[in-house]
Amino acid sequence: MNNYDKILNYAKENNGYITAREVENLEINSTFLSNLVSNKKIERVGIGIYKLPEYPIDNFYILSKSSKNMCYSHATSLYLHNMSDRIPLVYDITVPYNYSGNLLNNENVSLRYVKDNIFELGMIDIKTINELTVKCYDLERTLCDIIKDKNHMDKEIYSKALKEYARSKSKDILKLVKYAKKLDILDEVVELMEVLL
Repeated sequence: MNNYDKILNYAKENNGYITAREVENLEINSTFLSNLVSNKKIERVGIGIYKLPEYPIDNFYILSKSSKNMCYSHATSLYLHNMSDRIPLVYDITVPYNYSGNLLNNENVSLRYVKDNIFELGMIDIKTINELTVKCYDLERTLCDIIKDKNHMDKEIYSKALKEYARSKSKDILKLVKYAKKLDILDEVVELMEVLL
């Protein structure tokens, strides 16, 4: 198998996407990637991010590949968890306080900053609609985040998410309380759950 086929096969196996770093890891010179772009066999969709033309654009995946230190949160996380049907126009992304990557200049991104010790709290891998894996907070962390930021949340999305969580069979109240303690919002969370459950 030649280098061109290796790149195209890798992309196919990853639901149509490949990054410059992945090409490097395959020990293939980036010239092969550039030639595939020139020949319209693959298209550049972001800095160092490429996709096969027949696959759909996945902004969740493209954004997630533009920075290692990021996690989808708030309303965007609710959407990824199927707790909101409103497709994000602006993506809620949480980053550590010292973040200095290229998401800073993206007008389609709303950044939330947190301390390092809580950045990874509740972080999971989740699949987008196109079966691509991105980092996102689990439901309990997402719930804590929206409760903490309720004044900046869309009221409809906020109340729908709380009600859906209360009805959900997979809710984990112990985990929710554990996160709420760490995020310093225990009283609010307990109060809300007493009303909803």
